[in-house]
Amino acid sequence: MTELTPGKKRFVKRRLSDARPTIWVGRGGASGDLLKEVDKQLDKNKMVKVKILKSALAETEAKQIASKIAEETGSSLVEARGHTFMLYKYRKK
Repeated sequence: MTELTPGKKRFVKRRLSDARPTIWVGRGGASGDLLKEVDKQLDKNKMVKVKILKSALAETEAKQIASKIAEETGSSLVEARGHTFMLYKYRKK
């Protein structure tokens, strides 16, 4: 997990602010299939917006789920706001 510069964080926030989430975390939490999908979308687009459904928040908080997914996929957590968070992963060319 790499630390993002403030400029890169602003760039990602601007790009994803109006976008709809492409991944939803449900009752299963951060399962293996969900992590594979997040990793696949990060490899393709470098950034992804994730929404956590209320059913996933029964035992843990949104910030914990977001940081776990970021750690497992090797990406950086750009912002966690409410039940939605943004991830960014530097893609090597």
